[in-house]
Amino acid sequence: MHVVGSKTLGGAERFFLRLLDALHERGAPVVACLRKGSDVVAEMPPGIAVIETPMRTVWDPWSRHRLARAITTARPDIVQTYMGRATRPTRLPIGDGAVHVARLGGYYKLDGYRHAHAWIGNTQGICDYLVRNGMPADRVFHIGNFIDPPVLVEPGAPAALRAAHGIPADAITLVTAGRFVPVKGLQYLLHAFADLPAGVGGRPLWLVMVGDGPLRDELRQLAAGLGIAGRVSWTGWQTRPGPYFTMADLVVFPSLPAEALGNVILEAWTYGRALVTTSFHGAVEITRHGEDAWRVPCGDAPALAGGIRTLLDDPPLAAALAAAGSRRARDEFSRAAIVEKYLDLYRTLRVH
Repeated sequence: MHVVGSKTLGGAERFFLRLLDALHERGAPVVACLRKGSDVVAEMPPGIAVIETPMRTVWDPWSRHRLARAITTARPDIVQTYMGRATRPTRLPIGDGAVHVARLGGYYKLDGYRHAHAWIGNTQGICDYLVRNGMPADRVFHIGNFIDPPVLVEPGAPAALRAAHGIPADAITLVTAGRFVPVKGLQYLLHAFADLPAGVGGRPLWLVMVGDGPLRDELRQLAAGLGIAGRVSWTGWQTRPGPYFTMADLVVFPSLPAEALGNVILEAWTYGRALVTTSFHGAVEITRHGEDAWRVPCGDAPALAGGIRTLLDDPPLAAALAAAGSRRARDEFSRAAIVEKYLDLYRTLRVH
């Protein structure tokens, strides 16, 4: 049983959906326990049993009771929870042999995670953080994320997508993606974009903001104040953002240090796009500056603008970074490899 209490979709929820689909495809019996009426329910892959519970808050006694009843009814061997809203209220019946695995995709406060039996971190940095804060090292496991293979699009689809968003056909497009929340550092990207010329090599320069979130209005106002609103497209939240990566000339990911992994890195690599990223925790761990990505300091708009300009001015370098990233996505972060790691862990935990 996999339990997530989110109401809306973000990177963690999209990974949750990918993982359950992959486990189901491998023939593993999977049950999803989800917040009633959430966006995650609407996006569940076909063929997977779904149990809906309230999960209104982490302290709601009725939600805790319903979740316990769902676990008792399903009788899973493994209960894997995601983030605090699902992890805090999950308490397994004593003596039934089930194992509670808490998966962490960030450097969360750990009080609500200590009652789990094992922990998964999607970066080595998170695993080290768990051990430093008292989790037993032999029960902490590192398993990364994966991105599904690129979505095949019709030859004219990128041009049609550009036209739909009012992007000139000859524009150089910078694409970023994610929730509009503080850790994503999107204000620095807007400032960096304002520092860049309006065009490069006779082609207009365009920024595509793929996502949504609580900072939407603030970011739009900032773009207007910087005088770049006419060259920024806002797509809204995209459950399947693949076509936007396909139309990208360059992917930019400006997150701040607290970002633990950042699926956009894997998405840029999967779609064969050159990547400029800041040096947040996850990027430092998984990217190799100058080999598969171009890294710049966090929270530094001039440095971010400089990194973007470096790749725009050096197409052979950008192509080499993209090719190396594609190889790493295929060899180290494939769906098959990551799913096999999960299945191996589940088998190990069941016999202990």
